[in-house]
Amino acid sequence: MSFTQIIAAVAMIVVAIVLVVAYRAYLAANSERRMRSMLVSVGLDPELADSAEIPTIMKEVRDRCRQCTSEDLCEHWLEGEVPGDNAFCPNHRVFRILGKYTEDKR
Repeated sequence: MSFTQIIAAVAMIVVAIVLVVAYRAYLAANSERRMRSMLVSVGLDPELADSAEIPTIMKEVRDRCRQCTSEDLCEHWLEGEVPGDNAFCPNHRVFRILGKYTEDKR
């Protein structure tokens, strides 16, 4: 194997790693956007996502959102293209509880 081939192989590996990291960042950003949109759609302040009062809860919400398999349904529901409630969302119960929590604080 020549030096040029080794350099080319290393470059391809680096490019593959960069693409995987970029794709994961893209997925995380879309998940964050959907989560904040869902907060707004259910009547919650999207700033809850950055709340220092409930960081553990929001970490769990983010984790569930990132692992959700209903991204397409979520997108269509958020656009108003799917009728009904957000029962498909793995965080819908948490959002309902947060709604009651924030109402109590007002």
